[in-house]
Amino acid sequence: MSKLAHNEVISLILSIGMMLIIARLFGEMFRKFRMPLVVGELIAGVLLGPSLLGRYYPEISGIIFSTGTNVSIAMSGITSISVIMLLFVAGMEVDLSLIRSQGSTAVKTSFVGLIIPFALGYFFASNFYNLFGDNNANDVLVFSLFIGTAMSISALPVIARTLMDLGIFKTRIGMIIIAAAMFDDLVGWILFSVVLGMMKGAVGHNFIFTFGLTILYAAIMLTVGRILINKAIPWAQKNFSWPGGFLSISLGLAFLGAAFTEYIGIHAIFGAFIVGIAFGDSVHLTEKTREIVQQFVTNIFAPLFFVSIGFKVNFVNNFNLEITALVLGLAIACKLIGASLGALWGGLKLNEALAVGFGMNARGAMEIILALLALQAKLISEQLFVAIVIMAVVTSIMAGPALALLLKLKPTVLENENK
Repeated sequence: MSKLAHNEVISLILSIGMMLIIARLFGEMFRKFRMPLVVGELIAGVLLGPSLLGRYYPEISGIIFSTGTNVSIAMSGITSISVIMLLFVAGMEVDLSLIRSQGSTAVKTSFVGLIIPFALGYFFASNFYNLFGDNNANDVLVFSLFIGTAMSISALPVIARTLMDLGIFKTRIGMIIIAAAMFDDLVGWILFSVVLGMMKGAVGHNFIFTFGLTILYAAIMLTVGRILINKAIPWAQKNFSWPGGFLSISLGLAFLGAAFTEYIGIHAIFGAFIVGIAFGDSVHLTEKTREIVQQFVTNIFAPLFFVSIGFKVNFVNNFNLEITALVLGLAIACKLIGASLGALWGGLKLNEALAVGFGMNARGAMEIILALLALQAKLISEQLFVAIVIMAVVTSIMAGPALALLLKLKPTVLENENK
């Protein structure tokens, strides 16, 4: 039976330790500048990976971060688990009741904010394919669907944190942004799961079967599964140690859901995402328990995943100004036009509608995960991957200042409007 050699075990443990410490140091440094932690974690990965440390000090990099086959496989397994847990936590952020409570404004904002970016992204990718660099020319349709999906998805955790930092999370504008982003993420990840199935060659009858199972899984988990989980949590609170019991059961079910969707041909992350929604929607899930799960995942597994991004490609060699400018400009234009028009249709003023557009434009971690999966599927080139990562970082950074500029007067708090 194959196992890690003594020096490989040391290398793996050393790598994890260094990644966690340096990710935290850079994350905290960037947070002082009111930037998301993920920005610092990504920068840490670029510094430790082949872009800098591996390029100028390969001997040191080889000692700390072994590129041996067994160590790489082990680290790949750890990062795969990390991204599944990240999507589970992201799913817990989706509040179905909040989406319903915001009425037509949120529905119109999310609908137009999803359709227009997807349509524009698909149009540009299919008609100007060569501008995106040397990608997989055999899958222009799938590539175009991927770009359309990439233009549609927002980053709910980054958006929520930005609104909290600005003190507008519980305002009417804040709730509309959150509700619309929740719906867009839900539909967007369903779309991307379909695209992933097409990447794996699931076409014709097999594709229809896989798509049907995907929709059936989501429907069952968000109806019957959600009800059963909601009823089971109080029983578990009485009979299990808490919150340890919740951690074990919730993450266990997330991995089972991930295994099922991976088995039917859709990436494992979708299964975990849907399970996260089912758990997060429970009225019996306290904020303290939710916070413990989030802290556990986002402070241990998230840094490992985002630092590992820097090891995937050489960001210096694969940086292409033209491709990056195209992706960044297209992403901002698509989401700003779509979400702002939807908000205007929903009855908001122009400055409020633009604020909604910039708020939903933050891409953050979700966009990076999506790009990594496309890179691993060999659908996109390393140059386009680097461009998408940069776009995710830039749009996340610009969301806060843009919202602060547009909302000069603090909007009326939602609770006061309901009195």
